[in-house]
Amino acid sequence: MQPTGNTILITGGGTGIGLGLAKEFHRLGNQVIIASRNKDVLDGVVKDNPGMASYGIDIRNAEEIRSFASWLSQDFPNLNTLINNSGIMKAENLLEQRDFSDMEAIVETNLLGPLRLTTALLPSLLKQPNATIINVSSGLGFVPMAVTPTYSATKSALHAYTLCLRLQLKNTSVRVVELIPPYVATNLMSGANDPRAMPLDAYIAEVMEIIKAYPDETEICVENVKPLRFAAESINYEKIFRHLNGDVKPLLTTQPRLF
Repeated sequence: MQPTGNTILITGGGTGIGLGLAKEFHRLGNQVIIASRNKDVLDGVVKDNPGMASYGIDIRNAEEIRSFASWLSQDFPNLNTLINNSGIMKAENLLEQRDFSDMEAIVETNLLGPLRLTTALLPSLLKQPNATIINVSSGLGFVPMAVTPTYSATKSALHAYTLCLRLQLKNTSVRVVELIPPYVATNLMSGANDPRAMPLDAYIAEVMEIIKAYPDETEICVENVKPLRFAAESINYEKIFRHLNGDVKPLLTTQPRLF
């Protein structure tokens, strides 16, 4: 995608990677709309970044997505970039799990939400001369972490969906890009203060450098995520998998080891 001249929607735009991207794209002069469930947080971001817009939405709710898409078509008819960034991550002990609430919330937020929103907005995006859909997956979509099985599965599924979407849209004006983060210092799994995580500012800066230097790139991979992204292509997949997961039992009660 081109880094300027866009009207950009970022889900999960109130915190973490979504907020970091929103600020950078806004600084470059793009019209940015941020969306998430926490309207108070969004309002604070908009107050600190005049010119941004926000919308409170539960990405798990299909009816809210339809209303959101209708609002966007009226208030932002030039919307040409969708960044599907909303996501939640929870540890799950599958031996003790007795209800479906956590796994269903993860699937609805990380997978069904982006699929539904993409479907709702695609007719409008196809009308733009140049449009982009960016799906935010994860290095864990390529090498899963045993302590977060549903999260890892949703990110792997989002990767597969992105490949299919890109192929189906190859003869249209809509480009499809996958943003693949490593372990970044955000509030997911209390990683904000973990020294092993890549600092958020450094991650956003490297992502923006890639976008500016390679506007036609279909995958955005910073250096820190490449061991996971290309593990299957290397001869070290099993070694990387073991390093990531270690002994599963202590992982369920302590912070996991991550790249």
